[in-house]
This record gives sequence, C-alpha cells and structure tokens, in this order.
Amino acid sequence: MSDKIILKTPAEIKLMRESGRIVAQALHLVGKMVGPGVTTKELDRAVEELIIKAGSTPTFKNYPAANPRFPAYPASICASVNEQVVHGIPSERELRDGDIISIDVGVHLNGWCGDAARTFAVGQVAKKVKKLLEVTEASLMKAIDQVKVDKKLRDVSAAVQKEVESNGMSVVKQFVGHGIGRNMHEGPQIPNYVCGPRERLDGYFPDCTLKAGMVLAIEPMVNLGGSDVLVDRKDGWTVYTKDRTWSAHFEHSVAVTEDGPFILTEL
Repeated sequence: MSDKIILKTPAEIKLMRESGRIVAQALHLVGKMVGPGVTTKELDRAVEELIIKAGSTPTFKNYPAANPRFPAYPASICASVNEQVVHGIPSERELRDGDIISIDVGVHLNGWCGDAARTFAVGQVAKKVKKLLEVTEASLMKAIDQVKVDKKLRDVSAAVQKEVESNGMSVVKQFVGHGIGRNMHEGPQIPNYVCGPRERLDGYFPDCTLKAGMVLAIEPMVNLGGSDVLVDRKDGWTVYTKDRTWSAHFEHSVAVTEDGPFILTEL
C-alpha cells in the first residue's frame, strides 16, 4: 500500500464513478439474494458474474496477502458473518435467520478502482443487532458529511467515532479506510477514530487537509463489544472480534469536490 495521496481530475473522477456504479450494482444484487439457506459462495459467484459481464474485473480476487506465508485472496467478494469483521472468505456456509453478513466488493474498470461494503440482515435479527447496523451506516454518512475542501481528515474520523461511541459501541482500530484510485489502496489511511502518536499499534496516522480531487474509501467497522480483533491463523485473512461479539461494516468511495462530497459507489 502506498501512502502517497494522488489527486484526481474531474474526468478521472467520472471514470471512477463508472467503477463505483458496478460496485453498487453488485451490492444491490446481494441485497436481493441474501436470505436463510443461501451460501456465501453463491453470493460470490453471482457477484463475480455481474462484474465480468459489466466488462470489469474483481479487484479482490488474487489480491496478495499481507503475510506472504498465506495464499492470495481466493474470491471476488469478502463475506463476513456475525463476529467476522472483514475479509471473510466465501464458502459453503449457509446463512441462517438472524445472522448478519458484511459484503465488501472491489472492482477495476478502465484502470480505475471502486470499493464499497454493506452489512445485510438475514431475516429477522435481534434488536441490538439491528441497532448495530443502523449506527454503523449512520457513522459512515456522518463521516461523508465532513468530506469537504479544507476540512481535516481527523474531522472524518471524529464523526465516525462520536456516532459509534455515543451509542455504546466500539470502532475497530487495527483496520482503517484508505485513499483509492488506480490502485485499491492509496494514501491517506483513514482511521475510524481520532488518534495520536501513542494510540495506534504500529505508528501514527498523519492528519491532512482535504483537497479537491482526493478520493477516500471510508469504511467504519463497528463492534457491539470491544474494539480488539484477531486474524484467523488458518486462512490468514478472516478477521474476528476478539470477544466474539458481532460486527458491522459499511463503506463508500467518496470524491472530494468543490461542491462537497460525491459518493461514487451509489446506484
């Protein structure tokens, strides 16, 4: 992942909008399919077919693992169920009534990436779980409201943290959002909390002033319990909450423009 912030022209942002539209279509398809008895692999196959028919490629498939001991990511979507936070690998696991599933989709089209995620309820979910989804999505939208020229990146982070913690939930700190463009991961890194030099496990997230042409993949990951997470030692990808409470994930790719935030990953 490069930490370099690359500004996009209005024409380039229009191209990114086309990638983002395919991502939105994929998530819309998932929303129609999700239900008891559906497997996460079925969702993966359907999304991959949609992406390819649109003339694009799935960015996540064969994406290199952070730890070289593990294989590249084997699927086109990330499908994370219940206590899985992100990077869940699709399988023959059947969804059950009351589950939640977070789907993350990445697309590459004409040299540009799109990235978004959404957590879906499977059938009827518990009241506290419904609240988790509502708070996580609200935190994303409040963060997007801060995506304006001359705002600080910390304003985006603070908006997520305030919404989440005021509702008695916690933000994941080990995984963050990111800039996006020709590469899936560019600068800046976007934490979902305001942090100083001693508040990150492996360093400091530098603040910056938002400028027209920046494109941000903002992605709150919110837990019902504590903020700590663990990576599965067997597959090297799936991230779980340490206390096994449930987690939700919502994400949009958003361009900073002179007219305010431009969500690229909507229908």
